[in-house]
Amino acid sequence: MEKYYQLLKKNFNQKESVLTELINLEAISNLPKGTEHFVSDIHGEFHSFDHVLRTGSGSIREKVLEAFPHAETSEINSLCELIYYPELIISQLPSDFPLEKKNNWYISNLLTLLTIVRISGQKYTRSKVRKSLSPQFSYIIEELLTETNNLEQKQAYVDAIILKLIELEQIDDLIISLCYSIQRLVVDHLHVVGDIYDRGPKPDEIMNKLMTHHSVDIQWGNHDIIWLAAMAGSPLAMINVVRICARYGNLDIIEDRYGINIRPLVDFAMAHYEPLPVFAPHLDGRDLPEIAKIQANVVQQAAAMMQFKLEEQLIERRPEFSMTHRKMLSIIDYQTLSIQFDNQCYSLENFNPVTIQITNPTELTDDEQRIINKLLTNFQQSDKLKKHMDFLMAKGSMYLCYNGNLLFHGCIPLHSNGDLKALHIEGLTYFGKDLLDYYERQVRYAYQHPDVNTDLATDLLWYLWVGETSSLFGKMSMTTFERYFISDKKTHNEIKNPYYELRNDETICERLLVEFGLSPNGHIINGHTPVKEKKGESPIKAGGKMLVIDGGYAKGYQKTTGVAGYTLLSNSYGIQIATHMPFSGIEQALTNQEQQLSIRRLVEKVSERKIVKHTTIGQKIQQEIDDLTYVYHHYEQL
Repeated sequence: MEKYYQLLKKNFNQKESVLTELINLEAISNLPKGTEHFVSDIHGEFHSFDHVLRTGSGSIREKVLEAFPHAETSEINSLCELIYYPELIISQLPSDFPLEKKNNWYISNLLTLLTIVRISGQKYTRSKVRKSLSPQFSYIIEELLTETNNLEQKQAYVDAIILKLIELEQIDDLIISLCYSIQRLVVDHLHVVGDIYDRGPKPDEIMNKLMTHHSVDIQWGNHDIIWLAAMAGSPLAMINVVRICARYGNLDIIEDRYGINIRPLVDFAMAHYEPLPVFAPHLDGRDLPEIAKIQANVVQQAAAMMQFKLEEQLIERRPEFSMTHRKMLSIIDYQTLSIQFDNQCYSLENFNPVTIQITNPTELTDDEQRIINKLLTNFQQSDKLKKHMDFLMAKGSMYLCYNGNLLFHGCIPLHSNGDLKALHIEGLTYFGKDLLDYYERQVRYAYQHPDVNTDLATDLLWYLWVGETSSLFGKMSMTTFERYFISDKKTHNEIKNPYYELRNDETICERLLVEFGLSPNGHIINGHTPVKEKKGESPIKAGGKMLVIDGGYAKGYQKTTGVAGYTLLSNSYGIQIATHMPFSGIEQALTNQEQQLSIRRLVEKVSERKIVKHTTIGQKIQQEIDDLTYVYHHYEQL
């Protein structure tokens, strides 16, 4: 410990500098807690997600109302539009705007934005506000922030700065940078509670957006883990990624956005399969050229067959996964094209065994094996995909304990009596927090060894996608095979882990919080299961202990949820949950600003405003204070 203190002392060339830092840290500890923004289950819907970030789920509008409480609604709307989409609004200024009127517009909006920056930055240090400003304009903005506080005395000085910016054609960029500074100041930290990928068409743009965000963490979802598994070297996960992209008409994500050549698979699929209605891509209102629909249809069939083969191979080598009941290809009667399980015989429909060797149905054909090998290489050599998956690893985790709350995507596996459900593997037993810690270690190990594809760690990534004791899946079985090939819908049912019922129980939630080392007064924040508000279900459960914020970003869910997603906001005054209406484009969202956020429900209001000292970051700051206090008192002896 003494060596640590000696190293710490080297950062301060004199005792007085230690004192300065101690005062600075103590002051920061007593500032109000910043706003946390929680989103989940984005599923490739970039434009909806981008709009939610730009608006801060209504936080920016609240800040504008705080700054100008007596302004007309139309004025508030116009100002919010500018802050959300500054480039768009500036580009729409009339081309025949008289010069004086245009200059007045710039001056008025610049001064208004400066007021909002000042109010938004009140609970931060000057240093943090400075970091939120564009480096290009930080000096000018700081000068204007200072002098517009005393505008009566320095009106001419301020006007001169603004008019020179207009003259040099820098005013547009300055206003744009101020708008983005407001967005950054109003929301201090973003939590993404899983499922960035699949269904929607632009997960890569979501990743690009997250990579530029000033402060973000991610809790992996089941759809994220399967993309990570592909990069980690799992051929089974990789072909499943291809199948899902084909299912939702998104093969261009793989080909165009990530630059992965899938032409050999497309050619193989076109040669061996005919389009079938059950494999028609789910486009959720989008359109595709007819040839793209046909290719998505047959690629989905080819990928599904390879997936079922590879899955049975995995089940065979991993009896500890207890998935023998999912060896579907091995129990088919290929003479009658029927299958028997659960004491009932079902005819198979739409099932094309063209690549099946009846004596060994789980063996890939030579062509299939070549395609799998080449595709996996192409996935792992995609620089853009590697960059996104590296970011997902760096910022991601199975769960997060943050500011007294427990964040994870799916579930904590439970038995029906509320006891923690265990995974038994390699002679050891894992449940609760230990289970999720074990999964995370395996994910990280597999990702660090992408050249190995049949080891336990890599196979466990697939188990996280479909396994009964997976915290990301949380069901007995995934019935993909039945949904494709058996018409009897009772076989399509996927039985959920008891967690999804028990999470309505406040006592269960408190026990889970304690299991993860948190106070029972905290909250559990989940995604994964769309909340059917249309049928009366509430995202607020267990007396507010459980908050489920998957309300349906993905358009396919909205017909059952009735809404377009939930987001959560936690600031120094409490917690609110926001309900979002379907996003139909920027123009409509701006026209109906009040309707876009239909409801904001108060989950919890604190009796005393929460300060940084009471947060996760505050705990780290306190440790720094303790360490520096020791250094200060023993400076001469170290």
